[in-house]
Amino acid sequence: MPPYARVTALAALGLALLAGGSAPAAAVRPATAAAVAPPARGQAPAEVFKSARTYDEVAVPVRLRIPALGVDAKIEKLGLQRDGTIAVPATTDIAGWYEYGPRPGQAGPAVLLGHVDSQAGPGIFIDLYRARPGTTVRVDRADGSSVTFRITKVTKVPKVQFPTDLVYAPTLDPTLRLVTCGGSFDRARGSYRDNVIAFATPA
Repeated sequence: MPPYARVTALAALGLALLAGGSAPAAAVRPATAAAVAPPARGQAPAEVFKSARTYDEVAVPVRLRIPALGVDAKIEKLGLQRDGTIAVPATTDIAGWYEYGPRPGQAGPAVLLGHVDSQAGPGIFIDLYRARPGTTVRVDRADGSSVTFRITKVTKVPKVQFPTDLVYAPTLDPTLRLVTCGGSFDRARGSYRDNVIAFATPA
């Protein structure tokens, strides 16, 4: 399993997080989404999260529902790419779950990523920045069970100041983080300048 590495900024339409938040993004690639940095530089997933074996107690997430935002989308697993960055959802109409982190409903921060838009139109998280505290988020799992969260806050941060510790820090209780792009669009780089992050706790 490759070590964690600094995010490489890709093109316009999705998610670009910088681990540590101090280094500038690399050159833009001709892609439709941006890669996401994992929790910290130089740490393998097993060093940040528990062994994947402990996740067998909870089934993997398969669907995300946020009625207030009109979100009803499949969830795919997201691993690491060859360059060490986290993969992003294949299309704008699905969500992605970072599979080396906790599963929704387990102790710790489960992280779901989604695109804000594309050249073809809005992505599933186009309105994430509008979510208010109390907004219900439901995650359905492969065994037919589901877990419900409520958003506690939504924040917008510059990508170069991404709050890695707040998003990935271990928690004793199940938590959920929803991440997408936001803010103004940097045409020179072909990406958004900010990230929108929603924090949620069990309902």
